[in-house]
Formats: sequence, structure tokens, C-alpha cells
Amino acid sequence: MKTLDAKTLLIGALAGVAGFMLAYAASFNALFSTLLSAASALPILIAGLGWGNFAALAAIVVAGGLGALVVSPFFALYTLAITLVPAGWLSHLGNLARPASEIGGPDGLTAWYPLSDLLLHLCAIITLALIILGVVAGYGPDATGELIDAFVEALTVQNPEIANDAALIAQFKSMFVVMLPIVQGATSVILLFVAYHFATRIVISSGLTSRPREDVAQSLRMHRNAIFVFLAALVATFFGGTIALVGAACLGAFGGGFLLAGLARMHLAARGKSWAVPVIILSYLSLIFTFPALIFVVMGLLDTRRAIALSPDATPPNDDDNERNNPWK
Repeated sequence: MKTLDAKTLLIGALAGVAGFMLAYAASFNALFSTLLSAASALPILIAGLGWGNFAALAAIVVAGGLGALVVSPFFALYTLAITLVPAGWLSHLGNLARPASEIGGPDGLTAWYPLSDLLLHLCAIITLALIILGVVAGYGPDATGELIDAFVEALTVQNPEIANDAALIAQFKSMFVVMLPIVQGATSVILLFVAYHFATRIVISSGLTSRPREDVAQSLRMHRNAIFVFLAALVATFFGGTIALVGAACLGAFGGGFLLAGLARMHLAARGKSWAVPVIILSYLSLIFTFPALIFVVMGLLDTRRAIALSPDATPPNDDDNERNNPWK
């Protein structure tokens, strides 16, 4: 078990500085802002997966504190809610393990927290983060209206008639106010899981964790209970007002989870086939369009299950309070 010591705190602090620098760099580069923001989760994930909860907590505190002091309190809140805290929680879940015999498995093996449950937690925490940010930032038609006005102003350069179509502009605004949290929720879930995937590869290759390298194409599926949340969120988007905004955030986050599951199914189906590489490339390129993305979401909805990774009996690299705070009971 990892314990609290100076080395752990130093590693966490350095990871926090790295995470802050990546998040800060995202505010200066519009072209790579999304990727840099997601990359800011990587140091926290590596620290948490490799050195335990204390290191992840130190990283989150340092990164959040630097964000508040150097940039602004809202910048700190945004990075904490969307990136840092979810990364810390993912690293905690990734380190959870128990004897396989406790869940009906063979003796002498360790069962690790399932990817399906981890992805469910990620979708839920991103939904909560978007709701919190929406309350703090005053998200709503007024805020998105400003973005639409800027968008319409750019379009009028190409087609001046749009500026005179009040009905079309109003339709744009009503659609955009719901689409923005959907896109943001899905993007955050996808990029954070990708960061977790790379982080696990790094700590496994470095020998910092006993968790085995999983076959993601085979095991990455959503928890079956996520279907009911997804459908409830879809219905909520038709109510309008605050309920629709909350539903949109939830729909986007859980939709991103099902999209990842659908892509995993595609990778599994293409494995070993001569046409695998071009189909995989075209599939990812098609995600910029709505309809192909929905196809992968449906694929994810049609295959929900839990695949549990097993390894030879080992002590998970987590903190001393692992057993007390383990949600996988």
C-alpha cells in the first residue's frame, strides 16, 4: 500500500505543476485547446495510478491552487471540475481491486475494478461538473445567444440574407443552447477516457501498478444501468428550460460513453481482418458528422456488460484507506 510521505507529495506536486501548465497552455492555443486541456489530466492520472490517492490529491490541490493564483478562480474551478477532479477519481477507481474469490472467481487471483463501472463513474462526474459550471457561469440562452450572434455575424459575410431572418436566428439559438452541453459532455468523457487509457499504459510499462493490461476492444462496454440514465436524459431535453439543460449535459456525457463502447465493438469486429486499418480510419473520420456518431452510440447501447480484469494475487498500489473507501463492495 502506498503511504503518505515526502516522496509521494513531491511527485504529486510536480504532477500538479505539469497539469496546470498544460491547462494554462490550452487558453493560449485555440487550435489545440481541447487536446491540451485533456492532456492536463495525464500527469494527475499517472501520479494517482502509480503512487496512489495521496499523490493524486496533492496534484489536484497544486494545479487548482496555481490556476486560482496565476489565472483566475473561475479558471481553477473549470479545470478542477472538468479535468483534474475526474482524473483523480479515475485513478482511484483504476487502483481498486479485491480477491477474485469474493466475486465467485478462482482463488489466488485479483479482480480489478471493471472498465464498464469506471466509465459509468466518468459519465456521472462529467455530468455533475457541467451542471456546477452551468450554475456558476450562468449558462443559458443569454450566454449561448452571444455565441450565436458571433456565428451569425460570420455567416452574413457569406450570405447577408441570414441577418434578416429572425426566425432562423431564433431557431439557431434554441438548438445551440441544448447542443453545446451535449457536445461538451461527450467530448470531455471521450478525451478523459483516452487520457486514462494512455496513463494506464505508461504506469503498467513502468511497473508502477499490478493492474494487467486489458483488451480494451473486448472489455470496454457501458454498464447496463447507464441505458436508463441515457433514456431519461433524452426525455429531459424535451422539457425545456433548466431541465433540458441538465438533460443535455447528461445525454452528452453518457452518449460519449456509449460512443466509446461502440468504437470498441468496431475495433473488435475489425480485428484480424484485411480491411481493418482503412475501416478504422474512416470510422474515426466520420465522427465529425452526426449520423455516423449516432450509429456507434447505438452499437454501444446494444452491448452492455461488465468485463473484470484478473491478475495473479497482488496488492493494489493504493492508499491505506483503500478498503474503507472502496465503492466496489
